[in-house]
Order: sequence, then C-alpha cells, then structure tokens
Amino acid sequence: MGYPLKGSPFRLLQQLGYNIGMLRKILKITGVAVIIIVILGAIGFSFPIILKSLLQQKQLKTQQAMIDQFPVTVNPKAKIIVENAEVNNFLGGANSPLQAAVGNRIWNTFEWLATAIAELPLYKSIAAVDGGFVTLTPGLRKEQVANSFSQALAWSSIDEQNFMTPEKGAALPLAEGSFTPGLYFVSKGTTPAQAQNLVNNRFSEEVLSHYGTSTAEIVPLNDTLTIASLIQRETNGDDDMRLISGIIWNRIFKNMNLQLDATLQYAKANKTSTKVWWPNVVPADKFQKSAFNTYIHPGLPPSPIANPSVAAILAALNPVQTSCLFYFHDKNGAIHCNDTYEKHVASLKLYYGQGK
Repeated sequence: MGYPLKGSPFRLLQQLGYNIGMLRKILKITGVAVIIIVILGAIGFSFPIILKSLLQQKQLKTQQAMIDQFPVTVNPKAKIIVENAEVNNFLGGANSPLQAAVGNRIWNTFEWLATAIAELPLYKSIAAVDGGFVTLTPGLRKEQVANSFSQALAWSSIDEQNFMTPEKGAALPLAEGSFTPGLYFVSKGTTPAQAQNLVNNRFSEEVLSHYGTSTAEIVPLNDTLTIASLIQRETNGDDDMRLISGIIWNRIFKNMNLQLDATLQYAKANKTSTKVWWPNVVPADKFQKSAFNTYIHPGLPPSPIANPSVAAILAALNPVQTSCLFYFHDKNGAIHCNDTYEKHVASLKLYYGQGK
C-alpha cells in the first residue's frame, strides 16, 4: 500500500507541462526535418532533369567558344613547329576553346552527382524518367564506349557490335577516334543506330565542323586524331598535353620510333581473351608483333588507339616548341622531359632510383 505524496497534483501538472513542451519541441524538430528532407529530395530528383537542360547549354557555350576553324601551328612537311603568340593566348585563356572543351571542376562534380542520382533505381521508379545518361570520359576505346551505352540501355553483345560498326553512308570516318567524349542523354529503347547518330552528330559539331580543308591539307584528320589519342592516353592532365604533342612531333620529324607504352597497351588488349582494355605493360610487350607497336614500327600507328577530347585534338594541332625527345611522369604526376637519352636515364634514376 502506497502513501499519498505531498503536493502530488502540482507535480503531475508540472510533468504534464514538461511532456507537452517536449512534444512541441519534437514536433518542431520533426517538422523542420521533414521540410529539409522534402527540399533535399526535390533538389536530388531535380538534378538529372536540370542536367538534361543544362547539357545543351554547356554544349552551346563550347561551340560558341570555338572559332570557325581549328588553328594549326605545326608543319609536318617542313618538319617545324611555329608557335604563334595569338594562338597561345587563345588556347591558354580562361575562355579559350581548350578550356571550354575540358570543362571545369564544378560542372564535372554536378554532372557526376546528377548522373549518379539518375542511375538509382529509386529515382527511376519515382521520377518515372524515360531515359538516362551516358558519360564518355576521354581516352576510352570504342569497346568501352559501346559498353557504356550498353549498360545504360541494356543492350546485348550483338547490339554493342552493331554500334561499333558504321552503317553504309555513315559520317564516321574512323571506327576509333570519332566517338567524342562527353555526356549523352539517351531515351529508353535507343537503338545502336540511333546512339551512333548521337555520337556522329557530336563529332560533326565539335570536330568536323571546325576541321576545314586548309587544316586537313596541313595535317590529315586521321593523323590528328591518332596523335590526339596518343596524347590523351599519355598525358597526366590537360596542362602537359601540348608539351607531349611537341615531343611526339619532334620524334616524327627525326624519324624516330615513338616508343609509347599506350600503344603497347592497345596492341596487348587486342590479343588477350580476358578484356582488360588498358593492361599493365611489361618489357616483353615491346617485342609483340602488332602494327600498333611503336617500339618496333616507325611513325604513327595505323589509326587512333582511343577517343580523344577536343582539348587533345587542339594540342595535336598546336604543340609547343621544345627540344625534348624523351619524357616521363614522376610519382606526383609532374612531367619531366629531356633532349637526350642519357639525360632521360639520369632523370629517371633521380626520381625512381633506376633508368630504362
């Protein structure tokens, strides 16, 4: 049996008031949380939709930043590079076509986030989006490009093969090198032929429309795309593209073998049954029999080894003047070049403890 507590009615009222106050706080916090969730949800689900509309605006700005014709400051016939201050300023400026082609980190982050959201099953079911995004990063092989579309559109292996095979009368001048990197919006049910048209149109808008007869007479399109693909795979960033271009051209002028590991990777992947498209290179790979092996064959490979960005194409046409013939990247990604093999080996020993 309990005993009546002194002042218990007062305590009950106090407790009741406390509980009501806590309830109000909980409701207030919950309400704010719900509002935040709704806002974040709206923003999240709107990202891919906004991205789709901004994609066209970005492409338009890229086109506006381009001049009518790509500049070219290399002369293969005369075996010289003639740098032009106006071209250097044009390519190096903040609003240059080079920068417009490369894009910026803010946009790339937004693009990545929006694409990630768009691929979520929850987003697809709630937002009822009839399509998706395909992101083609610079330097992919055509097989990787086909696979990127295949994953977004649930293609079969036959569909992928059809996508990589130009139809009769198609605008693609090459199977490799003309699948322009970038972000593509594809509707559900897009066929290989329709996807091919998307890529063809992008290549025509961003490259062919700026590659006039006068440019082609100096550097044929096939050569430019091939060199650009080498630059794309060899570079460690957009800043050293034109330097690597200058070194490649120097070796071409001197009839030296290019000796680029990226070509060994391409040749090696062509022969392996397990498709690692950019496998590690070992010394024995330098002796593999392939037209793409630039260690044993002089000059350029027969065709591009990857699909380059517009930035790499511009770099191929506008290399910087340099006496360098050899280069490597250190562990921090910085590029080092030299004009003799002896200096090259000495630099390698300095940064890696051994030369090659």
